[in-house]
Amino acid sequence: MRLLDRYLLREFLIIFAYCLAGCLVFWISFDLFQELSDLQRDQLTTLEVAEYYAWKSPDLLMIVMPVTLLSALLFVLTQHARHHELTAIRSAGVSLWRLSLPYFLVGALCSLWLFAASEVWGPRSLEEAERIRKKHQGREAAASSRYLRNFGFPSGLGRVWQADTYDVDTGDMLTVHVGWKTAEGTHREIVAQRAEWRDGVWVFQEAIDTWFTNNPAAFPFRIVTNRLSVSELTETPSQIRAALKVNDLFSNLRQAAKRPQLSLREILDYRRVYPNDTRHSAALLTQMHGRLAAPWTCVVAVFIAVPFGAASGRRNPFVGVASSMFIFFGYFILLRLGLILGTADRLPAWLAAWGPNLVFSLLGAWRMARVR
Repeated sequence: MRLLDRYLLREFLIIFAYCLAGCLVFWISFDLFQELSDLQRDQLTTLEVAEYYAWKSPDLLMIVMPVTLLSALLFVLTQHARHHELTAIRSAGVSLWRLSLPYFLVGALCSLWLFAASEVWGPRSLEEAERIRKKHQGREAAASSRYLRNFGFPSGLGRVWQADTYDVDTGDMLTVHVGWKTAEGTHREIVAQRAEWRDGVWVFQEAIDTWFTNNPAAFPFRIVTNRLSVSELTETPSQIRAALKVNDLFSNLRQAAKRPQLSLREILDYRRVYPNDTRHSAALLTQMHGRLAAPWTCVVAVFIAVPFGAASGRRNPFVGVASSMFIFFGYFILLRLGLILGTADRLPAWLAAWGPNLVFSLLGAWRMARVR
């Protein structure tokens, strides 16, 4: 079987590489044609344009790779069936499931790669791409995407952060004020010229630390110091950044329902900052299950392609290709509908995200069982 597996893999991977490269070139060329005037206006060099599309590629591959996998597999299986190779292989006692094992392995590896790419590069890919677009627009335009002015952040842990300037990248704050109620029931406020996240602790520079007792007649206790480390403040810069992104995303639920746009880390960071938030529970769960389910479209593509491609030798091959393409795009429509219903809390989040995968995988398995 190793010889057969190597042969099937070699024939498939060559076509898959060509299809993937072709789809990426076509998609990037189409997008570049639409944005060329804007990129020229932004004064981007050729190298910066390449870097811009490199940052956009994780989001692009989530759509391109499953379609490419389906197209390449249909073409290869149709060619095998046309030359009666599938008939010869199955006459030797090899079942369709065993024959398809290399293809399912490639689909699983593609799914794992997409998941890793979406978690590692996906969270900041669009932000980095937009930052490249603004690189030559002057200091004010470049700083607007990195620095937030008049920053205010009410944490779900009972603390309120305020700063004149907040650095989205590092989490540093200028002219900062933090107030919260302590575990002892007193109120504490810190006013500082600068706040930095260093070695897992918030460090305040030129700080005034004030403790207010529960006795209105008592004077507050105050400390003035040039450096103050406060381990009680557990909101990390990544958690604050995730909370800002979630709040911005869910300000428009239609935009949030288009596709999974949050990484698992961002969802977990948001939950740590807002552990008792119920406003976005359905949308957050849908995003989480959607992030887990989305990469497995590659495996679903194999389930759809194999029965149609393997059976195409008995009829016009274009019938099988057209049928599987029609079903696959129906699958994408159902994915979008599931995210909309899950985000609106009209359907359980796990069912909204995993339902299309389950339905079309079972449909593909049923079709494979009927292939003779």
